[in-house]
Amino acid sequence: MVKSSNSKVDLTIGATWFRGVATYGKVMIGDKAFEFYNEHNIADYVQIPWNEVTYVVADVHFRGKYIPRFELRTKKNGTFIFSTRDNKKTLRGIQKYVPASHMRQALGLGQKLKLRFTKK
Repeated sequence: MVKSSNSKVDLTIGATWFRGVATYGKVMIGDKAFEFYNEHNIADYVQIPWNEVTYVVADVHFRGKYIPRFELRTKKNGTFIFSTRDNKKTLRGIQKYVPASHMRQALGLGQKLKLRFTKK
């Protein structure tokens, strides 16, 4: 069994980790790290300390009514894409440990098209 790096857990919720093939498990938000673990396969886990997270980027649709997924961008290990049963609740839990200036909204379709056609 994997030892949790958190001493206090704020939220545990069912989640999906998108890494080529979707992996299902639980996300645990605590005082020291963001953790994902699969209850069926012990080898499928990730522990991301809060000091390692640079940005949290959320896909927001319908003016905040629907958030399908979010990603954690880290200093050394790249990006990790997750979706939970209640992404708003999860992002509010993350907000306690990541400053608001490091939480971003992903670009919308119109913004992506504008960026693509205005670049030379």
